[in-house]
Amino acid sequence: MSRFKAVLAGLAMAALVLPGVAAAADYKAEYKLSTVLGKPTPWGIGGERWAELVKEKTGGRINVKMYPGSALVNGDQTKEFTALRQGVIDMAVGSTINWSPQVKELNLFALPFLMPDHKAIDALTKGPVGKQLFDLLATKDVVPLAWGENGFREVSNSKRPIVTPADMKGMKLRVVGSPLFLDTFTALGANPTQMSWADAQPALSTGAVDGQENPIGVFVGAKLHSLEQKHLTLWGYVADPLIFVVNQQVWNSWSKEDQEAVRAAALQAAAEEVAIARKGITAEDDSLLKEIEGNGVAIVRLTPEQQKSFQAATRGVYEKWTKTVGPDLVKAAEESIANRK
Repeated sequence: MSRFKAVLAGLAMAALVLPGVAAAADYKAEYKLSTVLGKPTPWGIGGERWAELVKEKTGGRINVKMYPGSALVNGDQTKEFTALRQGVIDMAVGSTINWSPQVKELNLFALPFLMPDHKAIDALTKGPVGKQLFDLLATKDVVPLAWGENGFREVSNSKRPIVTPADMKGMKLRVVGSPLFLDTFTALGANPTQMSWADAQPALSTGAVDGQENPIGVFVGAKLHSLEQKHLTLWGYVADPLIFVVNQQVWNSWSKEDQEAVRAAALQAAAEEVAIARKGITAEDDSLLKEIEGNGVAIVRLTPEQQKSFQAATRGVYEKWTKTVGPDLVKAAEESIANRK
C-alpha cells in the first residue's frame, strides 16, 4: 500500500511540475483555424505560420489545422464571425470587412479614404483605437490577440483604365458582402455586385462581372491577370486589417502557459504577415507591381489631385457611415491618423 501511495504522490507532483502536459489530456486533437484565403497570399501564409508557431511554442500540445476558402462556413465569409462565436470555428485570422456585419465598429476601416498610408493603419491598430476595438471584440465570445493585414484594396477591371469616377460608370464590380461597399461603389457610378471570393473568380473569368477590388497580394496570389483583369488602379481607398482570434471557450480550456504561447505565436505570425503584405508595393520596393506589369496589366497610379475627385464623390458615404461606426470612434481614428509619425 505504501508503494501505491508513493506512485500516486509522484503522479501528483508531475502534474504540478508539468501543468501544460496535464491539461493537454483534455485538449482537442485538432483545432480548426478559418481563413478566407490560403497560400500564396499573405493572409494564407500568416494563418499557416500561426498554426506552425502554436505547435512549436506549446510543445505539440495544441495542434491547429487551417481551413482556407471559408470552408468551415461553406464559402460564405460573412458568416465566419458568427460561426466563431458559436464554436463551429475554434480560431480565425479574419477580415474586419467580413466581420463588420456583426460588429458595426469594424466598418471604421472601410470608410472611404480614411487612411492615406501604412503609417495611418499602424496609428489605428497599434494605438488606442485598436485597443478599443479589441476590448469590444472581447465582449463577443472571442479573444483577439494580434492585428494582421490584408492590405490597401485596389480596383481592377477588364474594360478600361480608371482615372476618374466617370470611368467607373456602369461598370459591374464584385464587392464583399458589406452594405458600406455597395454605397461606396454606387456613389462612384459603378454597379456593385456582392459575392463571395469563391464565386468571384469564375465570375471574372466568364465576364459576368467586369472587375473587383482587393489588395495587391490577392491580385498576384489569385493570378487575376489571367482572369481578364488587365487594368489596375492604385487608389488606396480603404485598407483591410486582419485579426488573429480564438473562440472564448477554447481559450478558457487551455492552461495559462499555453494561452501565453498561443498569444506569442499570434503576435509573431501577425508581424511576419504584415511585412509580407507590404512587400513589393512601396516607393522603396515596387517589385510586386513590376511583376504585375510584366503580366500585361496596365497600372494607373493616381496622383493626390486625381484622388480628390474620388474622395469628393464618396464624402456622403463617409458621413453616413460615421453615424453607424460611431462618431466618437471615427473622431479618435482621425486624430490618431493626423498625429501619426
